[in-house]
Amino acid sequence: MGYKVVVAGATGNVGREMLNILAEREFPADEVVALASRRSLGTEVSYGDKTLKTKDLDTFDFTGYDMALFAVGSEATAKYAPIAAKAGCVVIDNSSLYRYDPEIPLIVPEVNPDAIEMYSNKNIIANPNCSTAQMVVALKPLHDRAKIKRVVVSTYQSVSGSGKEGIDELWDQTKGMYVPGQEKAPAKFTKQIAFNVIPHIDVFMDSGDTKEEWKMIVETKKIIDPSIKVTATCVRVPVFVGHSESINIETEDFLDEDEARDILREAPGILVVDKRENGGYVTPVECVGDFATFISRIRQDVTVENGLNLWCVSDNLRKGAALNAVQIAELLGRRILKKG
Repeated sequence: MGYKVVVAGATGNVGREMLNILAEREFPADEVVALASRRSLGTEVSYGDKTLKTKDLDTFDFTGYDMALFAVGSEATAKYAPIAAKAGCVVIDNSSLYRYDPEIPLIVPEVNPDAIEMYSNKNIIANPNCSTAQMVVALKPLHDRAKIKRVVVSTYQSVSGSGKEGIDELWDQTKGMYVPGQEKAPAKFTKQIAFNVIPHIDVFMDSGDTKEEWKMIVETKKIIDPSIKVTATCVRVPVFVGHSESINIETEDFLDEDEARDILREAPGILVVDKRENGGYVTPVECVGDFATFISRIRQDVTVENGLNLWCVSDNLRKGAALNAVQIAELLGRRILKKG
């Protein structure tokens, strides 16, 4: 007997990816229901070889369903997730709403799978921010070996992280550079994104950090170790899909770059592509559609006593969102529900 699964927000970028990945990974589902807002009611979405018609999230009865993957944003999640959870359906939420609740687990299955046991506190599990998810996959095996003290990360985040509007704006502005009369002023972003980079993702906070940077700091501490010091600079770049990160790590114990490379090669969810030659690294274009987090440019940082640098790339719609949610669902099934 398989699971009865709901995907809420099935017409959005992440919701569609959730359906794709459930099918690709042959998740043991007897029934999959696609939910959307009333304005998208009846829209058809793909699930493997099947086509599903979306049902109305507002009136849906979650009773009898095992798990619901939410990709509807914080406002809708605040309304509907408690309803699903109360009906006995475990919510796996992709929004930021529940990530910082101490009673709700924030999970990356390769990093902190044991936290799944906390799900029963509220019948809700949180999915981390896209930029955090790929970084902690890389940090955890190194932390286990040498205990990370401090992380300095600069991100290069694709426009798909801001939704369909971000993708459309980059496309329209790029066309407008070459077609007279097609110029597109910034709307989704604060400045032109085509042929530009913007050091501003989410709102500014009193500290001077943006909320995206704050998320990386707080979530890394919750997922791996509260003693790790993290500082981040998050930048939007004119790439459609795929987030990249330049990560500088300082450890308590010395960790040689060759040993670090070997550790990362053996770590779950990671593919190391690290040749010191032209093209011997992974870029965002090459990671699209892949499940892995790719690590390249592993090298010693000689400016500190125990330092490493690395380059980290992943498909943000997959590992940064939909894939991680499906992996949580798989973990929930294996460890807790044990049906499929």
